[in-house]
Amino acid sequence: MPRSHPSRALPHFLAASGILTSLALTGCSPAGSGAEPGGHEPVAGTAPHILNSAKLTFPFDAYVVRDDQVALLTRAQNTLVDQCMKRYGFRYTGRNGSTFPNGRARLYGVSDADKAALYGYGNPDFPSGDGQHAASEPQLGPNESLFLNGEKEEDPSKPVPMSQEEAERTGQGAITVVGQTVPAGGCRRESYLKLYAPTKDSVDIMFAQNMATDSYLRSGEDSRVRKVTAEWSACMAEKGYKTDHPVSPEEDLGFQSAPSSPPAIAAAQHDVACKDRTNLVGVWHTIQTAYQKQLIEENAETLDLAKKQMEDRLRLAAQVVAAG
Repeated sequence: MPRSHPSRALPHFLAASGILTSLALTGCSPAGSGAEPGGHEPVAGTAPHILNSAKLTFPFDAYVVRDDQVALLTRAQNTLVDQCMKRYGFRYTGRNGSTFPNGRARLYGVSDADKAALYGYGNPDFPSGDGQHAASEPQLGPNESLFLNGEKEEDPSKPVPMSQEEAERTGQGAITVVGQTVPAGGCRRESYLKLYAPTKDSVDIMFAQNMATDSYLRSGEDSRVRKVTAEWSACMAEKGYKTDHPVSPEEDLGFQSAPSSPPAIAAAQHDVACKDRTNLVGVWHTIQTAYQKQLIEENAETLDLAKKQMEDRLRLAAQVVAAG
């Protein structure tokens, strides 16, 4: 039976978690951020017929930050970095956050008949192909770099604080640069701790997002999603398209370099028609929702705390940005 292989190419909705990851620093997570796979498939109701996935909602929406909130948090963290750098006689101007297009439009692959007819497998929301634009860092002097980033190669055996309260109490990992004390990880890490891990009970900012991603990966391997994927694959084969991956069949079909060519448009239109015939979107969304409900029930206490901390964090971020 064909498999869905959702991890082969995560859609932009899930890849967007990289936006949040870019806010955090390696080694800064004070709490666990994943969920262990369960041993059974959750009960799910009858799937409604859905084709276009753009406006789908999920239970985890209550626990993860929206794109506009990511933009606010990015601006707040940049402000905190700048405030820290001022202590050492420098200024910091980082790239402020921006909103991103709705990646759910491609959560289960192309599913908009009108856009498929115009763009095929091309995504007008991400014309570069991945929606990511590398930030160019200005050239920094050696001392300025230490103030901003801390030591380039930190001693792994050297303890570092996992919360801002711990950093202020212990000063762990701090270094001295031209007679001035620099916190572990420099101003970048200090800004992260102030915003995302002020206290020792702070829940990892990625805890809920990682479980939302996990629900997607688990649902893609669910027997009910594998069954509807097989039906979709058989439908695609009727027109000579050999693929078992509804999220990014253009890889199998050889359209990566020309996703909006006439042959790619024809394939994408048939792809959408097959999703409509098999109700792949409706089934997958229903199953993923069931996995999310299961994960929320299993992690209710931590998620409730994470939600409260997210609300506190957004209030703080607004205050930081307003104060400049």
